[in-house]
Amino acid sequence: MPKISAFEALISTYGLDGDHQRDPRYHGGPDRAVVLYSLELIEALRGEGHPIGVGTTGENLTVSGLDWSSLTPGRELTVGDVHLLITKYAAPCEKISGSFSDGDFTRIAQKLHPGWSRVCARVLTGGVVRPGDVVELRN
Repeated sequence: MPKISAFEALISTYGLDGDHQRDPRYHGGPDRAVVLYSLELIEALRGEGHPIGVGTTGENLTVSGLDWSSLTPGRELTVGDVHLLITKYAAPCEKISGSFSDGDFTRIAQKLHPGWSRVCARVLTGGVVRPGDVVELRN
Protein backbone atom coordinates (compact mmCIF):
# COMPACT_ATOMS: atom_id res chain seq x y z
CA MET A 1 0.00 0.00 0.00
CA PRO A 2 1.51 3.37 -0.99
CA LYS A 3 2.46 5.88 1.67
CA ILE A 4 0.50 9.11 1.46
CA SER A 5 1.77 12.65 1.98
CA ALA A 6 1.32 14.25 5.36
CA PHE A 7 1.52 17.86 6.52
CA GLU A 8 3.99 16.74 9.18
CA ALA A 9 5.28 13.53 10.73
CA LEU A 10 6.82 12.73 14.08
CA ILE A 11 9.95 10.60 13.70
CA SER A 12 11.32 8.64 16.66
CA THR A 13 13.66 5.69 17.19
CA TYR A 14 11.25 3.24 15.56
CA GLY A 15 10.23 5.41 12.64
CA LEU A 16 7.33 7.62 11.66
CA ASP A 17 4.46 7.84 14.10
CA GLY A 18 1.53 5.81 12.75
CA ASP A 19 3.57 3.84 10.18
CA HIS A 20 2.92 0.22 11.12
CA GLN A 21 4.90 -2.69 9.69
CA ARG A 22 3.27 -6.08 9.13
CA ASP A 23 6.43 -8.17 9.18
CA PRO A 24 9.16 -6.85 11.51
CA ARG A 25 11.59 -9.50 10.25
CA TYR A 26 11.95 -7.52 7.04
CA HIS A 27 10.59 -4.04 7.82
CA GLY A 28 11.08 -1.50 10.57
CA GLY A 29 13.25 -1.76 13.66
CA PRO A 30 15.94 0.70 14.69
CA ASP A 31 18.21 0.16 11.65
CA ARG A 32 15.27 0.41 9.23
CA ALA A 33 13.26 3.05 11.07
CA VAL A 34 13.02 5.37 8.06
CA VAL A 35 13.16 4.56 4.35
CA LEU A 36 14.17 7.39 2.04
CA TYR A 37 13.97 7.75 -1.71
CA SER A 38 14.91 10.36 -4.28
CA LEU A 39 12.32 12.42 -6.13
CA GLU A 40 14.77 12.74 -9.03
CA LEU A 41 15.00 8.94 -9.32
CA ILE A 42 11.22 8.59 -9.17
CA GLU A 43 10.96 11.10 -12.01
CA ALA A 44 13.66 9.28 -14.02
CA LEU A 45 11.83 5.98 -13.56
CA ARG A 46 8.60 7.64 -14.74
CA GLY A 47 10.59 8.78 -17.77
CA GLU A 48 11.37 5.11 -18.46
CA GLY A 49 7.60 4.45 -18.49
CA HIS A 50 7.12 3.09 -14.98
CA PRO A 51 3.95 4.07 -13.09
CA ILE A 52 5.96 4.83 -9.93
CA GLY A 53 4.92 7.75 -7.75
CA VAL A 54 5.94 9.33 -4.49
CA GLY A 55 5.31 6.79 -1.73
CA THR A 56 4.48 3.86 -4.02
CA THR A 57 7.66 1.97 -3.14
CA GLY A 58 7.01 2.32 0.59
CA GLU A 59 9.45 5.11 1.33
CA ASN A 60 8.66 7.26 4.35
CA LEU A 61 10.55 10.32 3.14
CA THR A 62 10.96 11.44 -0.44
CA VAL A 63 13.81 13.92 -0.75
CA SER A 64 15.22 16.01 -3.57
CA GLY A 65 18.27 18.08 -4.37
CA LEU A 66 20.85 15.58 -3.11
CA ASP A 67 23.47 13.63 -4.98
CA TRP A 68 21.69 10.32 -4.35
CA SER A 69 24.86 8.30 -4.95
CA SER A 70 26.27 10.03 -1.84
CA LEU A 71 23.64 8.46 0.43
CA THR A 72 25.58 5.34 1.31
CA PRO A 73 25.60 3.31 4.52
CA GLY A 74 27.47 5.21 7.21
CA ARG A 75 26.53 8.68 5.94
CA GLU A 76 24.50 11.00 8.14
CA LEU A 77 21.92 13.54 7.10
CA THR A 78 19.48 15.94 8.64
CA VAL A 79 15.90 16.54 7.61
CA GLY A 80 14.86 19.69 9.43
CA ASP A 81 15.80 18.93 13.05
CA VAL A 82 15.84 15.14 12.55
CA HIS A 83 19.28 13.50 12.38
CA LEU A 84 19.52 10.18 10.51
CA LEU A 85 22.25 7.60 9.88
CA ILE A 86 22.02 5.64 6.62
CA THR A 87 22.36 1.97 7.62
CA LYS A 88 21.70 -0.05 4.47
CA TYR A 89 20.12 -0.20 1.06
CA ALA A 90 16.45 -1.20 1.13
CA ALA A 91 15.80 -4.54 -0.53
CA PRO A 92 12.80 -4.31 -2.86
CA CYS A 93 10.02 -6.91 -2.68
CA GLU A 94 7.07 -7.97 -4.81
CA LYS A 95 4.68 -5.70 -2.87
CA ILE A 96 6.03 -2.73 -4.86
CA SER A 97 5.83 -4.46 -8.26
CA GLY A 98 2.92 -2.22 -9.29
CA SER A 99 5.35 0.70 -9.43
CA PHE A 100 7.08 -0.85 -12.45
CA SER A 101 5.64 -1.27 -15.94
CA ASP A 102 6.85 -4.85 -16.22
CA GLY A 103 6.35 -5.65 -12.52
CA ASP A 104 10.10 -6.04 -12.12
CA PHE A 105 10.65 -4.52 -8.70
CA THR A 106 14.36 -5.44 -8.92
CA ARG A 107 14.74 -2.31 -11.08
CA ILE A 108 15.64 -0.54 -7.81
CA ALA A 109 17.78 -3.33 -6.31
CA GLN A 110 21.19 -1.95 -5.35
CA LYS A 111 23.03 -5.12 -6.43
CA LEU A 112 21.51 -5.09 -9.91
CA HIS A 113 21.20 -1.32 -10.46
CA PRO A 114 23.66 0.52 -8.21
CA GLY A 115 22.51 4.01 -7.29
CA TRP A 116 18.79 3.34 -7.83
CA SER A 117 17.96 1.83 -4.44
CA ARG A 118 16.02 3.32 -1.58
CA VAL A 119 18.00 3.63 1.67
CA CYS A 120 17.18 2.74 5.27
CA ALA A 121 18.14 4.93 8.20
CA ARG A 122 18.50 4.82 11.97
CA VAL A 123 17.11 7.82 13.86
CA LEU A 124 19.87 9.51 15.87
CA THR A 125 17.74 12.51 16.87
CA GLY A 126 14.00 12.43 16.40
CA GLY A 127 11.59 15.26 15.80
CA VAL A 128 8.92 16.51 13.45
CA VAL A 129 9.49 16.74 9.69
CA ARG A 130 7.44 18.72 7.20
CA PRO A 131 7.39 19.07 3.42
CA GLY A 132 9.99 21.64 2.43
CA ASP A 133 12.35 20.94 5.35
CA VAL A 134 16.00 21.39 4.40
CA VAL A 135 17.81 18.08 3.83
CA GLU A 136 21.60 18.10 4.23
CA LEU A 137 24.38 15.53 4.27
CA ARG A 138 26.42 15.84 7.45
CA ASN A 139 29.57 13.79 6.82
